[in-house]
Amino acid sequence: MRLTNLLRTTASAAVVSAVAFGFAGAAAAQDQQGPTTIDDIIVTAQKREQNLQDVPIVVTTLSQETLQDAGVRDIKDLQILTPGLTVTSTSSEASTTARIRGVGTVGDNPGLESSVGVVIDGVYRSRNSVGFGDLGELQRIEVLKGPQGTLFGKNTSAGVINIITEAPSFTPSFNGELTVGNYGAMAASGSVSGPISDTLAFRLYAGRRLRDGFMNIDTGDGPRTETDDNNQDFGTVRGQLLWLPNDNTSVRFIADYSSRDEYCCVGTQIRTGPTYPFVDGLSNGTGQRPPAPGFGPLPFSRTAFANRSSGQEVEDKGWSVEANFDLPSFLGGSTLTSVSSWRKWTSSLGQDIDFTGADIAYRVQDGDYGYEVENATQEFRLAGATDSLDWLVGAFVTQEDIYRTDSWYFGPDYTPFLSFLLSARLNAANPALPISPSTIGCYTRAAQTPVGFGTCLGSGGAVNGGGPGFTVGQGFEDKYDQGSTSFALFTNDTWHVTDAFDVTVGLRYTMDEKTLRGTQRNTNGNGATCAAALGNAGAIGAVLGAATPTILGNFCLPWANAAFNNRNINEQFDDSELSGTVKASYRLNPSILTYVSYARGYKSFGYNLDRVQSGITPTASLLFPSEVVDSYEAGVKMTLLDRTLLLNATYFDQTFEDFQLNTFLGTAFVVESIPELTSRGVDADFLWFSPVEGLSFQGGVTYTKAEYGDFTAADLANPGNFPQLSLLPGATASFAPEWSGTLSINFDRNIGDDVRVGFSLAGKYMSDYNTGSDLIPYKQQDAFTTLNGRFMVGSADERWTAEFWVQNLTDEEYIQVAYNAPLQGSAFQTTVQPNGTYYNPALDTQTYDAFLGAPRTYGATLRFKY
Repeated sequence: MRLTNLLRTTASAAVVSAVAFGFAGAAAAQDQQGPTTIDDIIVTAQKREQNLQDVPIVVTTLSQETLQDAGVRDIKDLQILTPGLTVTSTSSEASTTARIRGVGTVGDNPGLESSVGVVIDGVYRSRNSVGFGDLGELQRIEVLKGPQGTLFGKNTSAGVINIITEAPSFTPSFNGELTVGNYGAMAASGSVSGPISDTLAFRLYAGRRLRDGFMNIDTGDGPRTETDDNNQDFGTVRGQLLWLPNDNTSVRFIADYSSRDEYCCVGTQIRTGPTYPFVDGLSNGTGQRPPAPGFGPLPFSRTAFANRSSGQEVEDKGWSVEANFDLPSFLGGSTLTSVSSWRKWTSSLGQDIDFTGADIAYRVQDGDYGYEVENATQEFRLAGATDSLDWLVGAFVTQEDIYRTDSWYFGPDYTPFLSFLLSARLNAANPALPISPSTIGCYTRAAQTPVGFGTCLGSGGAVNGGGPGFTVGQGFEDKYDQGSTSFALFTNDTWHVTDAFDVTVGLRYTMDEKTLRGTQRNTNGNGATCAAALGNAGAIGAVLGAATPTILGNFCLPWANAAFNNRNINEQFDDSELSGTVKASYRLNPSILTYVSYARGYKSFGYNLDRVQSGITPTASLLFPSEVVDSYEAGVKMTLLDRTLLLNATYFDQTFEDFQLNTFLGTAFVVESIPELTSRGVDADFLWFSPVEGLSFQGGVTYTKAEYGDFTAADLANPGNFPQLSLLPGATASFAPEWSGTLSINFDRNIGDDVRVGFSLAGKYMSDYNTGSDLIPYKQQDAFTTLNGRFMVGSADERWTAEFWVQNLTDEEYIQVAYNAPLQGSAFQTTVQPNGTYYNPALDTQTYDAFLGAPRTYGATLRFKY
């Protein structure tokens, strides 16, 4: 009889929410027609195989069947199974962020390492994006919550997603899968595995997935022709060899390649501000969503506006070799492990920068916008055990190179649009000036060479700061090359003080060095308008007075600032950090384990690979400092009711210093170190195998209070960033719902001798949270619940299985990330009070866009294996 399906394991500081089943004890219980019981759940959270209930770490482990039944194909799908985990993507699939307990790295900047690390088959992946794709055949996924400052390659400050794929088998096998679904979804995958010789086995997997986009696109002025967005078109191939030359040696070689060629991702307006008439007037027809009365929030819609292509090409390839050698007893009887890897990840992206139907600004997908990450790693571990001590020592080194190219193109609507904005701002600053959006005729599409900004003011050419305007076409082209070398020594040891009491100590000393070489240059003469305006600053000031800095700032935005032209960047920095953990666990009886722990995590410094300026002056350095965290936990793990109920709970208290916040300020991404962020709360999960054969219930709840500490402008590296961050001091962090819960019902059993049926229903609830790093109220996401369902019927021997599934069953409408639409209004006006600058909703003229969550998808999958 087939073993119980689904059963995921969520050991949150103690809590298993669904257990991957395949254990002898469970099989025996089924053979006896008795209730299913919880047997040993094996994890490798401490780089050795251990019973999950013996490990004093917050771990969620998800089996192959659990992942399959929940429709998990990539790390974004993991959210439905893991409370406290949030995964989002923004302007492309190259920009994916995982957050645990409200903490994660934000934004599109490849200069930032991930707060939540991704490890696939023992190889550290330096960016979350690599997990957003077809992961192939999975054996299990382990989600480790909290800082991991000892093991798993590079230090991570918030957690690790540890992915273990299916290894080659010496038993010949073949697996196939065909899927069809709505939005034109089609998928096919298959694998074959078996022996090549008595000591060598192989596994080969290949898969391809296609789907139309679920966003409708109004192409406005064109030349974009694609009328949908967020489609899928990617393929994966993974080959493996497993060599077992003798009883003491194993070598596993993996090589894989995947590629995406898609259109993604266009955001849609969730609030259209007062700049709407300018955008609409410059586009063919409607340029964006019309504003709601009073410029309030707009109803949810999957229609977006983009006149330029959002094509993306992403390629990921690499190889790894893991070798394990059991050393002879005269050498200590230990095991030596070597893990070597090389990987290269590239992206080439197109983007409609303004996200409207007007042709204002864009990036093209021809190699001058995207980034590449290439890295090599080598890790050695030596591990052994005595009656009283489990010990492990190791060394890790990685060499990483990041190449980023960025380019900005001015559309023919940029100059007239900027003219409209300036006229509106001037009227607001000085109503006596003879200017209005309806009479500002200097910058028009019909006459792309304006008569001069001074003439527009009606004050004569003496105040001319407009010059010839901005040249249509490429405006700048920047290139960055960041090299990074990291070396670490580490140890992780458990002393069995008594049969019931263990003490674990882990230490890691990390040395990081990074260099940055870059060039920033303007093209086609762009920057001349900024230079002309600055040259006439005195004359302009005589007319405009207090409005002068605002006007000059608009002429000298980062992509048009003459100060960036032919600017060379050459920086180098190194840092070192001691991180680690101390844990004490005590088993009260065979069914209850308690523990307390302290851990220190570290996330390396880096460089902001973007044009960054303070006012109109480029910042002298792009460096931002390292992030560190101190974490305390206290947990209990319980196995109750004759081993049919698993109930665990953990309290956590984490304090981050110099938290690396990457925020979009409307013109550029800026990395600012927030002095303090705390994340405190409780993880709790349960799993119950009911007396009804094949029926189980599982659930988990995470309560999190993630808050920024109080700070002022003087506490920031760049005090000029404070106005846009003034909502943060003392506030709840973005993407940090107070409550996050999962619940699923799973049933799977044989009907007669030949037929197997089952179903699963999994849901996740998240309370309200803000999706913007600046915490603007318009970026708030209300509480919502998503449901995934699946019905299955197949043969008892699993030779074939037919599944009917639906993701987001109730078609829940929610946003992933909201952001400021470039050049379309201002959220933070100058409202100064005695203790700072504040957001004033009455003065908010900003248009806000958002990247949306996926709609309801459904389909059927046929699986077969031999």
